[in-house]
Amino acid sequence: MTTHVLPVPETLDDRGFETLVASWVSVEGGRMLLDARHVRWVSPYGILGLLAAGAASVSRSGERPLLQPPENKEVVSYLARIGFYEQAHRVFDFHERVRRRPAGESDALLEITPIQSHQDVHDVVDRVRDRAAAILGKRLGYPPPAVLHFSVILSEVCQNIVEHAGADGWVSAQTYNWKQRLGRQVVVIAVTDVGMGFRGSLAREHAQRYGDRWSDETALEAAFLHGVSRYRDPGRGQGLQGIRKQVS
Repeated sequence: MTTHVLPVPETLDDRGFETLVASWVSVEGGRMLLDARHVRWVSPYGILGLLAAGAASVSRSGERPLLQPPENKEVVSYLARIGFYEQAHRVFDFHERVRRRPAGESDALLEITPIQSHQDVHDVVDRVRDRAAAILGKRLGYPPPAVLHFSVILSEVCQNIVEHAGADGWVSAQTYNWKQRLGRQVVVIAVTDVGMGFRGSLAREHAQRYGDRWSDETALEAAFLHGVSRYRDPGRGQGLQGIRKQVS
C-alpha cells in the first residue's frame, strides 16, 4: 500500500492549517503520514485542525493516518498541557510509542475538549466559567459583562457542532499576548468539527433559492451576515450574528 507523506508546516496556525489541507485534498488512495517533526509553533486552531485532518482521513479511507509528532521540546510540552495527545490517540497511529500524559496546569482557558452531545457543551461552559473570570477579569481587565459574553459565545459555537455539524468536534480556548499583530492581549477560541459544513447544513432549505450562486462562500455569508438557519423555527440563526457582533 502506498503511504503519502504530508509535511506539517513549521508554524501550525490558521494559515499553516490551510496549507496542510491543500496538500491533503490532492492525495488520492493510500495511507497518509503527517510529518509534524519540524513544527516550531502551534495555535489552538492549528492543533484542532490537525485532529480534524486525522478524523477526516479515517472517514475517507477507513484507516487511521500515521502521525510523526513534533520534536521541539516547547511544542511537545505545550501539546501535553493542552491535552492534544489524549485526543490524537483516537484518530492517529504513531510510528513510535507516545506517552499519553494527562493535561497539567495550563494557562489555557480551556484544554482540548471533545464535543459530542449537549451535555458536553454544558460541561465545557461549567469548566471554563471560573477560569474565565480569573483570566479575563484579572489578567486582561475584562469587566464582568464581557466575561459573561465570552461564556455565551463559547456555548453557542459548541452548540453549533451538536445541532448542525452531524459529526463530532473539539473546542479549545487560549489567551495570547499578540503585541506584534494586535498590540494587546487577546483570547482565541478554536472550534473544529468534521461535519457537513455550512453549505451542507443549509442546502436543503436554501440552495434552491440561491441557484447557481450557491457555494461555500454564499452559505457562510448567509449564516453570518443574514442569520440564515437550517431550521424554520422563529428566532433561529441569531447565534452566529451575535458572535460576530461580540468580536467585531
